[in-house]
Amino acid sequence: MSTLTREQAEALIAEVLEVYPEKAAKDRRKHLAVNDRSIEQSKKCIAANRKSLPGVMTIRGCAYAGSKGVVWGPIKDMIHISHGPVGCGQYSRAGRRNYYIGTTGIDTFVEINFTSDFQERDIVFGGDKKLAKIIEEIEMLFPLNKGITVQSECPIGLIGDDIEAVARKASAQIGKPVVPVRCEGFRGVSQSLGHHIANDSIRDWIFERNAQDVKEPYEPGPYDIAIIGDYNIGGDAWSSRILLEEMGLRVVAQWSGDGTLSELEYTPKVKLNVLHCYRSMNYISRHMEEKFGIPWVEYNFFGPTKIAESLRKIASFFDSRIQENAERVIEKYKPMVDAVIAKYKPRLQGKKVMLYVGGLRPRHVIGAYEDLGMEVIGTGYEFAHNDDYDRTIKEMQDATLLYDDITGYEFEEFVKRIRPDLIGSGIKEKYIFQKMGIPFRQMHSWDYSGPYHGYDGFAIFARDMDMTLNNPCWSKMTPPWLKKEESLTAAKAA
Repeated sequence: MSTLTREQAEALIAEVLEVYPEKAAKDRRKHLAVNDRSIEQSKKCIAANRKSLPGVMTIRGCAYAGSKGVVWGPIKDMIHISHGPVGCGQYSRAGRRNYYIGTTGIDTFVEINFTSDFQERDIVFGGDKKLAKIIEEIEMLFPLNKGITVQSECPIGLIGDDIEAVARKASAQIGKPVVPVRCEGFRGVSQSLGHHIANDSIRDWIFERNAQDVKEPYEPGPYDIAIIGDYNIGGDAWSSRILLEEMGLRVVAQWSGDGTLSELEYTPKVKLNVLHCYRSMNYISRHMEEKFGIPWVEYNFFGPTKIAESLRKIASFFDSRIQENAERVIEKYKPMVDAVIAKYKPRLQGKKVMLYVGGLRPRHVIGAYEDLGMEVIGTGYEFAHNDDYDRTIKEMQDATLLYDDITGYEFEEFVKRIRPDLIGSGIKEKYIFQKMGIPFRQMHSWDYSGPYHGYDGFAIFARDMDMTLNNPCWSKMTPPWLKKEESLTAAKAA
């Protein structure tokens, strides 16, 4: 159970909100809650997918980040043009460790920043001609690319460039798909809308083309599946793929880590879509179910408990052969799992964790921590919708904290009062809490480690949590609140 009772948690939220003006406090109160597992719908306790409060620092990304940085960017054999000023493209380039196989600059392009580098004259006179010229040059310099996307930044929507017309004309000229993506950063509440926009562009510009123009058809099989919403951070999709293929399934496509254009085109013919990041890819999964009749199922490959549950759930969509193979896979890795838990659980048992991440991690990693005897006492999302919290409520213990789009101030105050043993969050929060003397893991990109998915990933996850939490450096640091206490004690003694 949490270190706080329900009454203490409610009082803590009220205390933290006291610093805000009345109107701001009323708004922020809707985004902070104490978990109640008896509630079926999270909208009864917490608000989500709302605009951030002006003047209050948010840790969210924008719609461009959702499209370029998450959904489209990892497609390795396409070139993704950041259409606008250079900064957005450079910031989003290779920041998420989407591992891939290929030769960069020849047949794979993930780590290269292609940008139209908007200047003042482009804002005044428009960038359509410049974009058309860039596409011509790209085709000349990188002829092995399989297609191009145009990831529009904020100025494009503001000045009204017709990127769709440019894309249609360029596609006809080069004989490859050119996909315009209206993901200007100012659109929507957060990067979540960027995911949706990117999904819709795949639907409209890839799947619609798929029926007529796919040049690399494949022969469908009875056990074909697609991994949806895994971006291969640190090799996660590869680790997951091993288990699925050991079950006897054929992974036809990976979306979108280490993925290709042809894999996107193959997907409407698979028998099942297995969905990892619900927030970023549920839209296209639902579309494929409605249009192509392909069922989809969520899975969670963090920690042995959730892995076993997910393998059995996936296998239930197929025949007895696959179901029996799933049990064999679970049994095969049991000795390794037992050894990992025996080694690390005694060192991690009872440790308290607070999480604040995006995508799926605030709920998916809970089981992995619990497999190691740890307890998640607070979790929240940067850009969740209420259906994310619906799923999270059942994963958390009663009276633990839930927080949506939490501000830097709120997060710090919660941490000061609860004093968790470990925090898992993003790069923007990392150094704040480390300077406070609190062990921290960067859980957007596994702090440059990984993979964390699958049984092999669980061994790495356990090692990293132990290495972080039990590092002797933390005993050499004094958190600010203890420094104040020491100063008061010294003053009284004097």
